[in-house]
Amino acid sequence: RKSSDAVMHAPAGRRARHSAPARRRRLSDLVLRMIWKEKEISRAEIARRAELSRSTVSEIVDALLPTGLIAEVGTGPSGGGRRPIVLRFQNEAFVILGVELGATHVAVALTDLGGRVLAWEERNYPVRTDPEGTRALMVELCDLALAQSPHGKRRLVGIGVAVPSPVDPALPERLSGLVLPAWQGNAGFEVLSRRYGVPLIMDNDANLGALAEQWWGAGRGVTDFAYIKVATGIGSGHIIAGEIYRGATGVAGEIGHLAIESQGDLCICGLRGCLATLVGAPALVARARALRAEFSASALAQGELTITAIEDAALAGDPLALKVTREAAEHLGIALADLLNLMNPAKVILGGGLSRLGELLLEPLRESVRHRTLLSSLAASAIQVSELGPRSVSIGAATLVLKSALADSRRFPAAIQTVETS
Repeated sequence: RKSSDAVMHAPAGRRARHSAPARRRRLSDLVLRMIWKEKEISRAEIARRAELSRSTVSEIVDALLPTGLIAEVGTGPSGGGRRPIVLRFQNEAFVILGVELGATHVAVALTDLGGRVLAWEERNYPVRTDPEGTRALMVELCDLALAQSPHGKRRLVGIGVAVPSPVDPALPERLSGLVLPAWQGNAGFEVLSRRYGVPLIMDNDANLGALAEQWWGAGRGVTDFAYIKVATGIGSGHIIAGEIYRGATGVAGEIGHLAIESQGDLCICGLRGCLATLVGAPALVARARALRAEFSASALAQGELTITAIEDAALAGDPLALKVTREAAEHLGIALADLLNLMNPAKVILGGGLSRLGELLLEPLRESVRHRTLLSSLAASAIQVSELGPRSVSIGAATLVLKSALADSRRFPAAIQTVETS
């Protein structure tokens, strides 16, 4: 009997010993997230909200203080008795790199732990056709961004990378051969992890644009919304019940491949008449070129045509550019009407280069949507442009790392051993 009891109780004892550090980490992460969210809060208030003993909270806080993630910043108002010491989250304690790969550019944002952009680097580059050059440029721009922050490399938590490709959570390093054929399915971003000695996380660019808007932009406080990136291609990221919706294999949100014209131009995906063939940057440039003869007085009638030139001309009131913009809004409205009828988001947030046109795009877009949407769905959905502008996706890439670190504080370099060994 005693022998049997010993056998039965030993595993429980081992489980208890193993679970104690895990429980401590969970509580530490809970407390850290609360301080991050509230910005300033006292130990007593943490204990009350988290339903923990004051002694447990004090032990956790005492272990977190040496990491630099939090600091004591004076006293707060008294509720009777001694005035409580206020804790403040230290956004400047660490930095994060967010890298955006577009089809034709690379952008890097260095942020603090509060989403503030400390450095920004961007370069036009043929990303789709030159993977090796793109990886080298990523390193160059990351180095430039880190050089603008004191001790940036030493304080780096991780690197988030946004790619213009679906990302399968089970195979995150595999890129779409249709979208990035020259990459042969291999991201090869381990060069960044090795160089900086930090974890790297990647996701689809539109998903990360949505994440950035949810944390810092037009999606704050909204549990269900869509972020549409209108650039070389067209992608969408969806926040459903407060979380990014990726689908079974990460392909959710490929709105650019909705069929708008059944007999339209051939798309890179192999289908015809996809939204991307009508609203993507190459399609808009081609359309402007075809209209030159009709608008001989336009500023776009001569010289090189680029999507930026079309956007600039539209903002200046150029008739050719405005016609291209209205047509793009009409086509985009067809896709958004389907999205609103199917998903009923509270908001649709437009990002990417074309979104800088603001009401020049939104007014005809809303009109197009209005004619194709159930009134109840349209009434519940606001359509607006991004609050974060062209930096939204790279900020979202950095936010992905921050979200991961707040869920598991061991990702913060200085916090790993301090909390666990105290």
